[in-house]
Amino acid sequence: MHASAPPRKTAPAQTPLPDASPVAFAAVILANVALAFGPWFVRLADTGPVAAAFWRITLAAPVLVAAAFVAGGGGVVRGRQPPWGLLGVLLLSGIAFAGDLGTWHLGIRQTTLANATLFGNSATLIFPIYGFLVARAWPTRMQAFALLLAALGGGLLMGRSYQADPRHLIGDLLCLAAGVLYAVYFILMARVRTRVAPVPALAMSTLASIVPLLLYALVLGERIWPDHWGALIAMALVSQVVGQGLMIYALGKLSPLVIGIALLVQPIVAGAIGWIIYGERLGGPDLLGVALVAAALVLVRRKGRSEA
Repeated sequence: MHASAPPRKTAPAQTPLPDASPVAFAAVILANVALAFGPWFVRLADTGPVAAAFWRITLAAPVLVAAAFVAGGGGVVRGRQPPWGLLGVLLLSGIAFAGDLGTWHLGIRQTTLANATLFGNSATLIFPIYGFLVARAWPTRMQAFALLLAALGGGLLMGRSYQADPRHLIGDLLCLAAGVLYAVYFILMARVRTRVAPVPALAMSTLASIVPLLLYALVLGERIWPDHWGALIAMALVSQVVGQGLMIYALGKLSPLVIGIALLVQPIVAGAIGWIIYGERLGGPDLLGVALVAAALVLVRRKGRSEA
């Protein structure tokens, strides 16, 4: 998970990631704000939900590839051309992201915006656990407390789903499955980011997602070609180029814990959008959950190195 790891050495967590970096922290917050608009764009699109995911990726790909050439400076991988193993990880990350997006978009149209975004970001807990157990990025006491607050806040935000509303149950389960695939995507891209700059990494994983998403939509028999492009173009630029671009940048700069907790910004913003546009009101437990997540973000922002 280190941005400057030597080519052959893969020992994880030799140097703590700079969680106090203001630029990286601002990037991950802005990334999640941008990504939170995705469910709204999916509802506005006049294609099938998986087809909307296909267009999000396809329309964003030329922009990201052009940005990669501009930002790459002649080398995609630090030090040498990408080995086959790394290309394989990029291909798998693209397939995982395609599965995540397609399944999440199916769920978005069958539940509330807040629930779709919260369940779709179950990587909030999965990715930090990966960091603790696999990457050995152990939390400080302050960070562990922040994760507990985030879990409590997420549980409160999830409260409406526990009412077992049959209209939302299938959508919630689809979004939860998407969240697991999102965590797989994060884990794979975290490996890629040890060797590849953020924009080329995102461009390559985006390209790898195009064909799987098209096949996914065709198998479901969805409408592919839209009559109106506004929502799809907005989704491509806001969600994929800006949102995922800032997220992949932050992924190489911040620990799994900080990334995971910051993902809870999305259901807060999506809940507000759903409230304003669709009348999906937030209750008292939802607002308390928002306060707990905000407190977790403040606490995780502190280094807490003296506790280690």
